[in-house]
Amino acid sequence: MADEPRTDAELARAIDENAEAEHALRNGSHGGLGEEDTRRLHELQVERDRLYDLKRQRQAQRDAGQDPGEAHERDAGTVEGYRQ
Repeated sequence: MADEPRTDAELARAIDENAEAEHALRNGSHGGLGEEDTRRLHELQVERDRLYDLKRQRQAQRDAGQDPGEAHERDAGTVEGYRQ
């Protein structure tokens, strides 16, 4: 993402837009995703993981009595490397 969401409302909007884009992609596939659509779907999933990571960071900052605006989106390699 080029511009990080700076408020909780912007973050929620970005998550909703991501979900809508994924939904549209899946609904438009008509039985199967091509190579380009599969790549785009993966990008959307990684972006969503990064957005949720940022959301969790913001909440942790808030819970610790710190400024949630200090949280920053982490790179895909970091977020995708988390153990579940």
